[in-house]
Amino acid sequence: MAVDANVLIFERIREEAGLGRTVMNAVEAGYKRALTTIIDANLTTLIAAVLLFAFGAGPIRGFAITLAIGLVTSMFTAIMVTRFFVVNHVRGKRLSALPIAPRVVKAEEA
Repeated sequence: MAVDANVLIFERIREEAGLGRTVMNAVEAGYKRALTTIIDANLTTLIAAVLLFAFGAGPIRGFAITLAIGLVTSMFTAIMVTRFFVVNHVRGKRLSALPIAPRVVKAEEA
């Protein structure tokens, strides 16, 4: 789930940069647009973990707890920690373009 969240965030940032936004605006909009999808995906899995805990026994309950802790941790990391690092990197380097932004190829170049 953590990898999926980060891929989703960076794809959204890439889309925003492709629309011509500034680097910081693309980062902020990318995180904002990805947030609901990330929460939805993690919430669905968290519901499954709750059901496993409620109806499981022994090792299944342990797995459910581990799954829930992992989900909460990965969601926090994807939403808060990576955002902190990306925003600080963009501000620190004063980037004028994103290396992940799509490059428009003209017909003559192709």
